[in-house]
Order: sequence, then structure tokens, then C-alpha cells
Amino acid sequence: MINKVTGTLRTVHGDEISLEISHFEYQVLVPEFVRRQVQQKLGEAITLHTIEYIEGNPMQGRLVPRLVGFITDAEREFFEVFCSVDGVGVRKALKALVRPIRDIAAAIQNQDKVTLATLPGVGEATAERIIAKLRRKVAKFALMVDRAAAAAVAEAEPTAIQDALSALLSVGHSESEARGLLDKVLALGKKLKSAADILEEIFRLSPPR
Repeated sequence: MINKVTGTLRTVHGDEISLEISHFEYQVLVPEFVRRQVQQKLGEAITLHTIEYIEGNPMQGRLVPRLVGFITDAEREFFEVFCSVDGVGVRKALKALVRPIRDIAAAIQNQDKVTLATLPGVGEATAERIIAKLRRKVAKFALMVDRAAAAAVAEAEPTAIQDALSALLSVGHSESEARGLLDKVLALGKKLKSAADILEEIFRLSPPR
């Protein structure tokens, strides 16, 4: 499994870029929001967090290994979550993700079917399935900080508060920012049983602007 690649960006063409790594040149598929971030870096070294998948039909005897690349690990995680929806495969997700992850996650969190249906290749029926399956899974992505790279995830104990803290760190909040958001929610005195509950409450109190 190839989880991360670093190389010199040689070409950007649609949803494909090429990276020169040592004596090899690798083709990496990227969604539109990633392409916009890297297209000005031709000739520069970039690092992408990647997933691998096999494209093709085994019945036709042609299977092609592919890499899909993202700027941050959190973006990669959201992509995999997005692809888990019935009827949304890798190629459809690559086409659909034209807006920043935090915007799409916020639309899912807010059950904004109209916005989701405007994403390329999604439509109303798929938007409904996305909301039904992912609404409780994307709160941390809706809280992503708009930075070039997400902060490293701190090791956490298996508690709701620590898991929520780790989730906030993983999408780019500094530790002080994350703890401030947690303090604001915990001061309400509500019974929040899981990290997902805490993140939803944070999103409700401090929605992205």
C-alpha cells in the first residue's frame, strides 16, 4: 500500500498529474479541489497522501492499478468516506469533489440536498443517499481549517473528549484552538456520549464562515 508520495510535479492535465520520483514518473489522479492547489507548482517538489485502487473489469482481462492523491491525510479520509456511499465510486467522487472538503461536509451536516445535488455527477437521488449515510460521520471535516496541511493527530486515550480533540487536530486546528472549542461545548453541561456528538455540537455553535 502506497500511503504517501513525494516527487517533482511535471504535468497537470484534467484530473491527472504526473510526479517524477527518482528515475520514475508516476501518474496520480486528483479531484478538482486538489488540482487547483497544485497547478501553480509545476517543477516543484510536492507531497501527496494517496490511496490505491484497481480500475477495470476482471472479466475483460484488463486491470489497472491507480493512485489518487490529496494534500492532507484528512482530505484522503473524507474521500474514502464519500466513496462508501452506494453508487459513489472513485471516479464519480473524483468528478464530484470540485469544492473544498469543509464546504461539502458542511452541506452534508446541514442536510443541504440542493447544494450537494449541484456537484458534478451527483444529482438529487445521490445527494439524499449521501446525507442519509454520512450526516453523522462528517462533523470533523466541516470544521476543517483552510490550511495547506493538517496538523498531526495527537495520540489519544479512548474517550469521547480525547477522540474529539484528535479529530479537531487532524483537520488543521492548533491544540489551543481545539481545546477552546471543546471548552465552549463542555461548558454547556450537556450529556454528550460520543466524539461525534461533541463535534456536532461544536459545529452548531461555531459553523465555518
